[in-house]
Amino acid sequence: MTYCVAMKLDKGMVFLSDSRTNAGVDQISTFRKMTVLEKPGERLLVLMSAGNLAITQAVKQQLLERESANGQTLWTVGGMLDAVQLVGEAVRQVHARDSDALTQFGVEFNCSFLLGGQIGRQPCRLFMIYAAGNHIETTAENPYFQIGESKYGKPIIDRVITPTTPLDEAAKCALISMDSTLRSNLSVGLPLDLLCYETDSLRVTRFALVDESNQYFQMIRSTWGKRLRQVFGEIADPTWQKSDESAAVPLTDAGSALPNLARPPQNLDHEASRPLVQTVAGNP
Repeated sequence: MTYCVAMKLDKGMVFLSDSRTNAGVDQISTFRKMTVLEKPGERLLVLMSAGNLAITQAVKQQLLERESANGQTLWTVGGMLDAVQLVGEAVRQVHARDSDALTQFGVEFNCSFLLGGQIGRQPCRLFMIYAAGNHIETTAENPYFQIGESKYGKPIIDRVITPTTPLDEAAKCALISMDSTLRSNLSVGLPLDLLCYETDSLRVTRFALVDESNQYFQMIRSTWGKRLRQVFGEIADPTWQKSDESAAVPLTDAGSALPNLARPPQNLDHEASRPLVQTVAGNP
């Protein structure tokens, strides 16, 4: 499993991926999930993958080592829509070639991709590609995508990220999201690839390979945990009933709600209603 997140913002884009893959508790390896295609001054594309490692590598090889049916590659397409269609085409080609054999061995065709970037002076765009080769694009209402083990890192992004979020603040949010995932799921692991792309730069200007020794990430881990505990401690405990002595907001009014009480079986009610009689052996 892995975790990748990408954000499309007014000022650019943020990409973050982990590098752990595993086929069991004793088969854990490191494979980087982010691939960057840079042609300075012309295009910058970032491709991230999650799912079955053999499948995602086959798709990447199809994309990077072969031309499409019409002779196009990610290095030559004229726009981001053409680029994402190439990724979808590569996914379908690998599926057509390998899916039957995988099915015979009980292996699901499991892969997903994030593709974002900018070509020329066209707008930045960010897409998510599914295992069927189809895709969706970010919107102003949903300016980010996640693939892989996404559930642990989603709440902080939902609360923080909007299209107007500055790039560095978005990078901080992505790292906190990743830290939450690392703490809750052993199938996600360091090192991390972090890339912040500034609109119209058409080159890599901000990139970090984050490992255990990275001081900023260690600060994030320590500070986020301490502040969460601090905020948690500052929130009042529940007050079950309002009283004149307390200014706290009550959790409930007295008698306003009852739990869903289960009724005991009738025979149990009957037995329970009998008087308890003690007898001693030998006595009437």
